[in-house]
Amino acid sequence: MMFNKKNIWITLFFSIFSIALGFAQDRNRFQAIENEKIAYITKELDLTPKEAQQFFPLYNEYSQTLWDIRREKLNGAPKNSFRGRSRDVLQYDAKEVQIKKEYRAKFAKVIGSARASQFFEVEQEFREHLYKSLQNRRK
Repeated sequence: MMFNKKNIWITLFFSIFSIALGFAQDRNRFQAIENEKIAYITKELDLTPKEAQQFFPLYNEYSQTLWDIRREKLNGAPKNSFRGRSRDVLQYDAKEVQIKKEYRAKFAKVIGSARASQFFEVEQEFREHLYKSLQNRRK
């Protein structure tokens, strides 16, 4: 088969289209998981519609802050610098704990102290539920 400019452009177009379709599918899967998580948290914490309306913007802020810290932990600092010093993983873990404490106080203003503390357990339960369902799909 002879490749000319037209064939190259067609191949390039379909390659880019395939990559974009893959990203869209990943985004849709992620959004489906997020929707499932919101439903799970709402049910387990027994949130009223008014509480949910106030809680989830805080939750999204909390979630984004944790993602930023985790991304920084994984990518931001070199594992070993040229001077032989390594990144302090405990420092990142301490930041995560501090963020959780701060948001527990913010959540408590919306849903009360007991449910604000329970939230972290519910969040962990959802992760375990998600992990188990992914494991079951692979079998």
